[in-house]
Amino acid sequence: MTPAPPEAHAAPATPSPQAPEDAVPRHGSDPYDTPPYGEPGPWAPAPPVTRPADTPPPAVPPVPPMPPHTAAPAAGPVPPPLPVGQWHRYDPWAAPGPLPAAPRTSRRRGPLAAVLIALTLAAGGLGGVLGAYAARDGGSERVTLPQASAPGEAGKRAPDSVAGIAAKVLPGVVYIHVKSDSGEGTGTGFVLDDEGHILTNNHVVETVAKSGTISVTFNGGQIRTAKIVGRDTGYDLAVIKVAGVKGLRPVTLGDSDAAQVGDPVVAIGAPYGLEGTVTSGIISATQRPITAGGETEGSDVSYVDAIQTDAPINPGNSGGPLVDSRGLVIGINSAIRSADSSSDPFGNGSQGGSIGLGFAIPVNQAKRVAEQLINNGKATHPVIGVSINLQYDGDGAQVSPEGEGDGDSITPNGPGAKAGIEPGDVITAIDGKRVHSGEELIVRIRSHRPGDKLALTLKRGGKERSVQLVLGSATG
Repeated sequence: MTPAPPEAHAAPATPSPQAPEDAVPRHGSDPYDTPPYGEPGPWAPAPPVTRPADTPPPAVPPVPPMPPHTAAPAAGPVPPPLPVGQWHRYDPWAAPGPLPAAPRTSRRRGPLAAVLIALTLAAGGLGGVLGAYAARDGGSERVTLPQASAPGEAGKRAPDSVAGIAAKVLPGVVYIHVKSDSGEGTGTGFVLDDEGHILTNNHVVETVAKSGTISVTFNGGQIRTAKIVGRDTGYDLAVIKVAGVKGLRPVTLGDSDAAQVGDPVVAIGAPYGLEGTVTSGIISATQRPITAGGETEGSDVSYVDAIQTDAPINPGNSGGPLVDSRGLVIGINSAIRSADSSSDPFGNGSQGGSIGLGFAIPVNQAKRVAEQLINNGKATHPVIGVSINLQYDGDGAQVSPEGEGDGDSITPNGPGAKAGIEPGDVITAIDGKRVHSGEELIVRIRSHRPGDKLALTLKRGGKERSVQLVLGSATG
């Protein structure tokens, strides 16, 4: 009998049907009692399905109690466990028993396992190094990003580009640091000649006019001390000089009278101490009358017929060059209009940033003043020989009436007196251009040289008249 699978259930035995006595067997008798082929005959009962009897678990002899104070008897021989991983006979009908115990690991395998672990770690580290090298230098997964090459020779720029202009002018720009008992300050300047003369704003160096130090840093990194050659408060210009510097790169001065609105310009300086800063823009206006300075005790007001630009100019740019598309200096950056300068319309003394309203002294005016400061230590101003009433709120510039202020309103035998100007006259135009205030009249006069001839339009008693005037000269 072949036992049924453990999960199958045995079917109950079915009794065989009784054959009638007169029935004739369908086949002859088999002397060997071999069942016939095919389906069982009418008298061949289905073989019964039997289930083997449950195999009782092996009897475990009871362990006799241990007598007191006696050692446990030695255990008998233990049969070796079945080898793990080998086939052995399985009896599905046997009672469940304990699983064979796993063989114990020999203690001698510990050092071998440690060696295998060390070799595995070393191989992993070597594989990581080789993998990184392959990925960086020879791996198939290496990525190279496309990059466009610069046309022509590297570093070359058109001379009239901002980069070309900066490359030409920067070697002649210097950065000024002043230190005195009243504090420290910074500004910009540029080299005028091979002798070491440098032009800058007066307000950059005026705090050290009596005592203090001036240090000049060149674009190449050289630092030298400087001394004041001369300064002029009316034009807000000063010349300083360094000694013992070789290889100076003087800038080239242009013609500010040729500047036109819309021309591109570049400003170079050290805003907030950031040396070598280059900004660009256009000329927004020319002959813009501005006044600057005078906000601190003892300082004078500067009157400038300025070039207006939207090139960003900030504190620290003062004294730096404003250059045209050919790299020629056409102005000296001197003042800005700042968003937070409510008390001072031109931002002097405040630390507000650029809002696109910067002002530069025309270089034609600065050149004349610089030459006088270098040659004489002081500069002359053109004058008309009359006193102006700055409190007049009408349109035009009024000559101070008789009895107001100290001294005469008309300088005796001066240019105004010779031209026939009288106290109380209102000057409304210079050379046909309207004048709207006393400050604007001074600015327009300062834009000329002593000896220049001017045509003035006057209003006296409600009537206008024209007079010719030759500008005089004054110092201080």
